[in-house]
Amino acid sequence: MKNVTDSFVSLGYWPSAGSFGFNTDILATNPINLSVVLGVLIFFGKGVLSDLLDNRKQRILNTIRNSEELRGGAIEQLEKARAHLRKVEMEADQYRVNGYSEIERQKLNLINSTSKDLEQLENSKNETIYFEQQRAINQVRQRVFQQALQRALRTLNSCLNNELHLRTISANIGMFEAMKEITD
Repeated sequence: MKNVTDSFVSLGYWPSAGSFGFNTDILATNPINLSVVLGVLIFFGKGVLSDLLDNRKQRILNTIRNSEELRGGAIEQLEKARAHLRKVEMEADQYRVNGYSEIERQKLNLINSTSKDLEQLENSKNETIYFEQQRAINQVRQRVFQQALQRALRTLNSCLNNELHLRTISANIGMFEAMKEITD
């Protein structure tokens, strides 16, 4: 350190009218050179450095401002999206409720329709059964009647002779004539 202070002190002792030469003492010349370079840099570079820093500061502020605007827009879009989501959820709930009630209504309609169809089928079945019973009863009656007539005819044919035939015919003719007189 003593060498450094000695070099500054020795500056005052240089001869003013002397020759120009190189000082080879590195420790003595480096602080001087550095102070001169720093002084020149500060004097001339101060404006450039200040402009660079101001430009950098403006870019940073603009970036922050743009980021804040984008953030505000994003928050606004987020709120719109949330409101839209709430609206869609409400509509979905309404569709779900309406869908369930529509399904229940259709289910009841289907049950009622099926019940009516089953009732109509039951009635049709009962009518068909009744019709078939009546037809079977009529067929049985006709057969019984035919068989009774055939037996009666066989019995009459086997029991009757010509004289009995003539008496039966005349008795029937007499009955018809009596009925005719009653009706006249």
